[in-house]
Amino acid sequence: MSTAKDVVLGVIGGSGVYQMEGVEVVAEQAVETPFGDPSDALVETRIAGSPVFFLPRHGKGHRLLPSEVNARANIYALKTVGVTHILAVSAVGIMRDQIKPGDMVVPDQIFDRTRGTRPSTFFGNGIVGHVAFADPFCAELRHIVLEASEQAGAVVHNGGTYICMEGPQFSTRAESHFYRSATAAVVIGMTALPEAKLAREAEMCYAMLAMGTDYDCWHEEEEDVSIEAVLEIVHANAVKANAIVQEVAAAMPATSHCECLQAAQYAIITAPEVITDEVRDRLRPLYGKYLDAS
Repeated sequence: MSTAKDVVLGVIGGSGVYQMEGVEVVAEQAVETPFGDPSDALVETRIAGSPVFFLPRHGKGHRLLPSEVNARANIYALKTVGVTHILAVSAVGIMRDQIKPGDMVVPDQIFDRTRGTRPSTFFGNGIVGHVAFADPFCAELRHIVLEASEQAGAVVHNGGTYICMEGPQFSTRAESHFYRSATAAVVIGMTALPEAKLAREAEMCYAMLAMGTDYDCWHEEEEDVSIEAVLEIVHANAVKANAIVQEVAAAMPATSHCECLQAAQYAIITAPEVITDEVRDRLRPLYGKYLDAS
C-alpha cells in the first residue's frame, strides 16, 4: 500500500471564476517556474480551517486565450506549494438535451481536438517518461465534487466525455453534430487539455466542475451560441461554483492513498547515468523522490 499523503486542495478558476468570494485570504504568491510564468499569482486562502490555493486560469481580468494559458507553469507552481488535488472549474458548451444551461457536469473522460501546439508534458529535453492516462479524471476527487455539488443545491450530472477543442472560436454546426454522434460528447470546452495530462504527470489528483452555459450550435430548438448568452449564464454559474468549491474544500480528507499521487512511479525510462544535473534540478519538485534515488 502507498504511503498516505497530506491533502492540499488547489482550484483553477475558469471563465467567470477569477477569485474566491467570501473566504479568508492568507497571502498571494508569485511563483517562478522553469516553464515560464503561471497565469497569475497563487492566492492562498483558508476554507474550513484548511489551506486552499486558487489560480485564475486566464489571469485576472481574463487576458489569456485558452491556447495562451501556460498550463505547465500553472501545474508546476501548484505542485511547488504543496497542492495534491486540483479542482478545475470550467465553462462548457452543452451537447445533450438532458443538461440545461446552469447545470453542472463532472466528466469522466476527455476527447482531444486541440491541434498539438500546447505543450503537454514535463518530459523532454534530456529525459523521457510516460504515464498512463486511460482515466484522465481522478475517481476519488470526482466523487467528492459530485457530493459537494449536490450539497450546494446544484443540478449536477455524473460522467460523460468532455471534448477539448482548440478555440477561441466556437464550433461550426458540422463539427458540433460530429462530436455528438462520433464521440458521445456530453460537454465541450477549450481548457481541460493539456491541464489534465500535466496534473497526471505531476502526480496530482485532478477533477473538473464543468459549468454548462449554452447548447453550442447543434440544438435546433435553441438559439446558436452567442457570447452575450454565454456571459449571462457564466456570471450566474460563478456564484454556484463558489459555493461548490467551498463544499469541496470542507469535504476533503486529511490524507489520501490515491493512485494518482504515484502516477509517475515507473514513468521515467531514461537511464539514470545520462540524466544531467540541469534536468534533475528542473524536475526535482515533480520527480525528486525518483531522480535522487537513481
